[in-house]
Amino acid sequence: MLTWILAILLLTSSVSGCSVQNPAKKPAPQPGKITDNRKNTAGDEQSKMRLPWENDPAFIKAKQENRTPVLIASYSATLPDPILGERHNISLAADILRGAVVKPGQVFSLNARLGWRSAGRGFRPGPMYQAGRIVSTVGGGVCKIASVIYNVAILANQEIVERHPHSMTVPYVPPGQDATISYGTKDFKFRNTTGEPILIWARNTGGTLYMAFYGSKAGPRVRWTHKTLSKSKTWTEYTYDSKMSEGMEKVEVQGSDGIAVHSWITVTDKNGKETVKDLGVSSYRPCPRVVVKGRAPE
Repeated sequence: MLTWILAILLLTSSVSGCSVQNPAKKPAPQPGKITDNRKNTAGDEQSKMRLPWENDPAFIKAKQENRTPVLIASYSATLPDPILGERHNISLAADILRGAVVKPGQVFSLNARLGWRSAGRGFRPGPMYQAGRIVSTVGGGVCKIASVIYNVAILANQEIVERHPHSMTVPYVPPGQDATISYGTKDFKFRNTTGEPILIWARNTGGTLYMAFYGSKAGPRVRWTHKTLSKSKTWTEYTYDSKMSEGMEKVEVQGSDGIAVHSWITVTDKNGKETVKDLGVSSYRPCPRVVVKGRAPE
């Protein structure tokens, strides 16, 4: 059934660009409501989580060689219901990213690091947004790497040089905290402002993507805040399956509302001084709910 509905989503324009992953079922923010994401704060849960490479000899050697012994910031995101080669592509991209070193003042480009996502380099077909719909493309799913590194860069208080939100919300980070990339058109870039090298380490394991920055000293306390500016309701679209009994229904895609959020961070230094940084507005289209209905074969 999943393969069947996926074929419909990828080959028709009836679903206008939402992910076939099911977003987490939690109340959506109301217009004007401010969401204070304290769980996405450097120095709190994300920075204290156990990272899967802590005893990896290659990681220990890289920290020593680059003189980056201290965790600056980390972030993890669980990827629900990956489809096609999505999980493989994320793991491969994490392998390519792992061990990157960003020199002081250098602008890091995720596209430059990952390179062209081709079959010859081991990438597989996966889902991506394109022109208001979902399509299958080699390397699809790598935007999860972009979203997670964006969060790590923010929690490390780095200068964001380039970032693009998705056209629809994604199920693995809150609205306003995602990023998408497309080779040659959309990139994610940040500038190393620490004055020391940054070592990037990443791994996708057990359905969760982990990522962290390391340097010579810990970063400041950073807290995300989002304000909902507007919302647009989702709708329901129906497909039919002759293998299901007539009258039966099954929700294949939960759908999600469109939303526009204004995001900013509050950075607190070691002396307790707070600085607010405006991250701008991210706008997302609604994604329809897809229901499969049973009917007798014709």
